[in-house]
Amino acid sequence: MLQSMTGYGKAERNFSGKRIAIEVKTLNSKQGDIFTRIPPYYKEKELEIRKQITHHLQRGKIEFNIYVENFSADSNYSINTELAMKYFHELKPLTEATGNPDFKDYLPVLVKMPDVLVSQNTTLDEKEWNTVKDGIDECLKQVVDYRLSEGEELQKDFILRVDNIENLLNKIPPFEDERIEKMKEKLRKDLNDNYSDNQYDKNRFEQELIYYLEKFDITEEKVRLKNHCDYFRKTLDSKESQGKKLNFISQEIGREINTIGSKANHTEIQHLVVAMKDELEKIKEQLSNIL
Repeated sequence: MLQSMTGYGKAERNFSGKRIAIEVKTLNSKQGDIFTRIPPYYKEKELEIRKQITHHLQRGKIEFNIYVENFSADSNYSINTELAMKYFHELKPLTEATGNPDFKDYLPVLVKMPDVLVSQNTTLDEKEWNTVKDGIDECLKQVVDYRLSEGEELQKDFILRVDNIENLLNKIPPFEDERIEKMKEKLRKDLNDNYSDNQYDKNRFEQELIYYLEKFDITEEKVRLKNHCDYFRKTLDSKESQGKKLNFISQEIGREINTIGSKANHTEIQHLVVAMKDELEKIKEQLSNIL
């Protein structure tokens, strides 16, 4: 089943007077790009966190954040005064610039800024980590559910676009017979314009006609395009999301459409080819966001 690479999840856990919020945002990317923002207290678990993320999400541009608020009166935390003052000197001009020169209550804001409160514990409590790990799992499952929901909508759009390409392909045959007749007439006219009283080799004319018919024949391209469209639909129904494979198939679809266009030699067929290209471009735009 298709998965989009766009997703979002958020989970919260409470442990020993602390509120721990976990947030994950994902966007499309060819590789697995993971950006983490976690308190120093959890840094020792960063590799394990990354493995958790990769297991659930595989690839995409992934932003992972953990925020901790401590409500316990006897918590073992100290204030990073140097960092707090740095924040203060940046916030004060900002409040003045935004039209709040009388604002003085900076302390509640400063203690919530990243890394201002520093834990004095040197080791992470295993019970706390298990609580956080459970929250991470919940958050990542929310992201997967979000991705599946987005993928379901994209799948409907892909099916519509592929059906449109096939419907346009089915409109070509009536123009092929007309194209052949026009080609015959053009060749005859060119010969009659250059040779009086039909003084030309009729056998050579038939040979040239066969040559042109073979040169502009699009039967194979139509069959391959139909097969690629069927394969695209079949791949959409795979148990796992196959974004890269679908992208390869779309390239093959584009190749056959282009060949039909180059061999068309007929205005109406060219119009159908342009419409097919338009549908394919809409597919390609969305495929970049498929896992």
